[in-house]
Amino acid sequence: MKKKVGLLLAISLLLGASLGLAANPVVIKFSFVTTLNTPKGKAAQAFKKYVEEKSGGTMKVELYPSSQLYKDNAEGLNALIFNNIQLLVPSATKLKGYNPAFQFVDLPYLFKDTDHFKRFTQSEAAKKLLMSLDKAGLVGLGFWPNGFVHFTANKPLRRPEDFKGLKFRTQTSGVLADMMKALGATAVPMAFSEVYQALQQGVVDGQENTLSNIYTQRYYEVQKYLSLTGHHRLDYVVITNKIFLNSLTPEQKKIFLDGIAHANEVAFAEAVKLNQDALDKLRKLMTVIELAPEDRAAMEAAMKPVYDKWGPKIGWDLINAIKALK
Repeated sequence: MKKKVGLLLAISLLLGASLGLAANPVVIKFSFVTTLNTPKGKAAQAFKKYVEEKSGGTMKVELYPSSQLYKDNAEGLNALIFNNIQLLVPSATKLKGYNPAFQFVDLPYLFKDTDHFKRFTQSEAAKKLLMSLDKAGLVGLGFWPNGFVHFTANKPLRRPEDFKGLKFRTQTSGVLADMMKALGATAVPMAFSEVYQALQQGVVDGQENTLSNIYTQRYYEVQKYLSLTGHHRLDYVVITNKIFLNSLTPEQKKIFLDGIAHANEVAFAEAVKLNQDALDKLRKLMTVIELAPEDRAAMEAAMKPVYDKWGPKIGWDLINAIKALK
C-alpha cells in the first residue's frame, strides 16, 4: 500500500512539474520592422514553428512584425541588451556603432550574387564580425539575407547624371550618404516605417530597397519607376542577448540555436523566391528599367570614391576577404 501511495505521489509530482512548465513557458519576444510576407517575416515564422514544436510548448515565440514593438534602431537594440526582447534582426549597417565593419553591406557592387553573399555568411570573416558584438552584451547568431537594393523614383534612373539634385531616403549610414553624394544626390535618413508617407508627400524624390520590401510596402503606389541597379545589399544580422541565452537550459539552448539555423535556410530560400515574385508583380505596376552594361559600369565608376573613403574604416581585410569569395 505504501509503495502504491509513493508511486502515485511521484506521478503527481511529475505531472505537476510538466504542467508548471507548460503554464510558464520560456517566452521569446521577436521584434522586427518588416511585414510577415518578407524573407525576414517568413524566416521568423519558421523559427517560431520549429522552436514551439521541438520544445513541446515549453518555449513560446511571440512575433512582433511591422515595428509593432520597436524599430530596429537604438531603441530596439537597447531593448534587446536589457532583455526586454530576446530576438532582433536589424539590417547589418544598424550595428555600425558596435563595429564600423558592419557597414560592408552598404558598399557598392561588393557582392556578385546571392550565392556570393551566402558563402560570406559561412566564412571565418563573418564569424569574427559576429563575435565583435560580444563586448556589448549581444550575441550574433548569423546573417539573414534580404537581397540586392534597387532605386525607385518618379523619373527614369539609368546613369549617374539622372540622380543629380534628387533626394533619396536611405538608412542612417555614412557610406550611403557618400554614395548618394557621388551620384549628385542627397541622402535623407529616416525610419523604414516613415518611408511611404515621405514618398507620398514629396519629402523625398525616391528611395532604395529590396524588391520584396518595395512590393510589400506598396511603394509602387507613389513611385512610377523602378531601376534595377542592384548597387548594394540590404541584409540582416540575427542577434540575441547574453542574459537570455545564459538563462536557457542546455536542451532549450540547443532548440533555440537549431531553430535559428533552420530559419537561416528558410531565409535564403524565401529571399530568392519573394524577390523574384515581387519583381514579376512590380513589372505590372511600375515601369521597370534594366541597366545596360555601359550604364552599370558608369554607376560603378561614379561610386568608386566611396571605397577610397570607407575602405580603411570598414577594413580592407574584410573587404578583400569578401572579394576573394567571388
